[in-house]
Amino acid sequence: MKEIQKKKNLKELKNIYHLVKQDKWKLLAAFMCILISSIFSISNGYLQGEITESIIALNIKAALLFLGIYFILCVVFNNFISNIGVMIASKIESNLSRKLSIMVYKKTLDLPSYAFEEKTSGELINRITSDTETLSNTFNSIIQILINAFGCLIILIYIFFNSWIVGVEILVFLVLIFAITKFFNPKIKRINKELKAKKDEYTALSTESIRGIREIKTLGIKKNLINEVSNLRKLIFNKDIEDINVHRTYSIIMHLVRTLLEVIVFATCLIEIYFGRSSIGFFMAMTWYVYKYTWLVDNLTSMNRMYQRLFVSLRRINEVIDNTLYDDEKFGKVDIKNPNGVITFDDVTFNYPNEKQTLNNFSVKFNTNKKIAVVGKSGQGKSTLFNLITRIFDCNTGNIYLDNINIKDLTEVSLRKNISVIRQEPFLFNRTIIENFKVVKPNITLKEVKKYCKMAYLDDYIESLPEKYDTKLGEGGVNLSGGQKQRLSIARALAKESKVILFDEATSALDNESQSYIKKVIDDLVKDHTVIIIAHRLSTIVDADKIYVVDKGKIVDSGTHKELLKKSKVYKKLYENEDKN
Repeated sequence: MKEIQKKKNLKELKNIYHLVKQDKWKLLAAFMCILISSIFSISNGYLQGEITESIIALNIKAALLFLGIYFILCVVFNNFISNIGVMIASKIESNLSRKLSIMVYKKTLDLPSYAFEEKTSGELINRITSDTETLSNTFNSIIQILINAFGCLIILIYIFFNSWIVGVEILVFLVLIFAITKFFNPKIKRINKELKAKKDEYTALSTESIRGIREIKTLGIKKNLINEVSNLRKLIFNKDIEDINVHRTYSIIMHLVRTLLEVIVFATCLIEIYFGRSSIGFFMAMTWYVYKYTWLVDNLTSMNRMYQRLFVSLRRINEVIDNTLYDDEKFGKVDIKNPNGVITFDDVTFNYPNEKQTLNNFSVKFNTNKKIAVVGKSGQGKSTLFNLITRIFDCNTGNIYLDNINIKDLTEVSLRKNISVIRQEPFLFNRTIIENFKVVKPNITLKEVKKYCKMAYLDDYIESLPEKYDTKLGEGGVNLSGGQKQRLSIARALAKESKVILFDEATSALDNESQSYIKKVIDDLVKDHTVIIIAHRLSTIVDADKIYVVDKGKIVDSGTHKELLKKSKVYKKLYENEDKN
């Protein structure tokens, strides 16, 4: 079991090893500087002992000589070389943090969609930010502690050479320290894991509170959320206290061990001097060297805490980087250019994880240059069609084609470029209007942006703003009305030059004026795009060239509005129910 755990721990280090290996020469330079500095510092005790012996023997020349060597080696070289090593290691640490953060961020965006349904935003945010910082912040400390541990090994050889009794005493205490640390490790690890989980919940709740501040105010639920946050913070506080108590107990025991080590070593040295088996010089050296060991004990105490946090964070990061929790998104190699935009569903079945079947042997062909609408009761699979076309999810069986090419064979760039979705609540970045376009097309010009906004009947409004296209939208585009968000989202899709544009309940929550604008935009798009509309309000799609009626995961009828009123009981009932409302 222990061997398996060790192998797991080593496996967790592989990603960080590959990143650090890229700076191997810098790492070697930092390691050598800190190692040389450590070796210089080892001579401190010996030189102090020789200085003391020389003074006792009234050999002032020798004392001054050793004092000069002490100053040059231990003060000048040690300080200079140590700082160079720490500076290089700090730069590597900063670079490691940057690389880790980017890697985790990239892999998070590559996770399949259902991962974001199972994991909270707080957990994913903390893995990108907090966990990567934890890893990089321990890097420099680990190097210095390992090198100092190496220095202590050299010192131990010197101690055994002068007094095997003192050497054995130090070995016994090191074994005792190892046993105490091993006893406390599982508790520290458990607390850190539980603390991370609670902090994930707290981050998620804080993020939701900020993003949904308008709804929170209008719903009058501030007090409820404050109570929820207070309870969560109390749980985090209790875990912090448990963490502090465990570490305080650990530190008290380690301090006791450290003090015992000092007392026993000094007492042994005095006894050895008394019986003539040791010298004052060795005693003075030990007054320096014993503190090297107590320093190492103190740092190992801190290191143990860092180590446990390190492997908790490392495991969480590796779950994202290696995608051990979910299957990777996979795309094909076909790069389609200038598509016609014909979308075909061929005998598709699909169900969401842990849910009943949504689509059942679903087959349909959506042609280009027509206004196509899909209608049906809630929960019948309408929005699912768009999730499958865009490969937010993949169908269980059957295939979906764009111009007779299976969408699974398309590259990610081809799929995303040629298909856009305009949602009921479009996502807009908390940036200026023009920057929202530059996210999609970095080299886009203001002239091009204006052209697309004119096509979406939005340019006049933007030009009326004080900052025009440099107007900052606020988070989620809160400064815009629903209709303006829709039109800006459409303009952004046009900037992508998407051939297929999907409208997911795009007009269901709009006023008549905004709805009229969107209708005009759609009518213009139909001329050279594939336009598919999922409609909740049937009055918005009565002029559609073709309407498909979905019921129980299948197409049950299709035709124009007038044709469906005559032949489709499902459609007629939907339409009549809307009139009653």
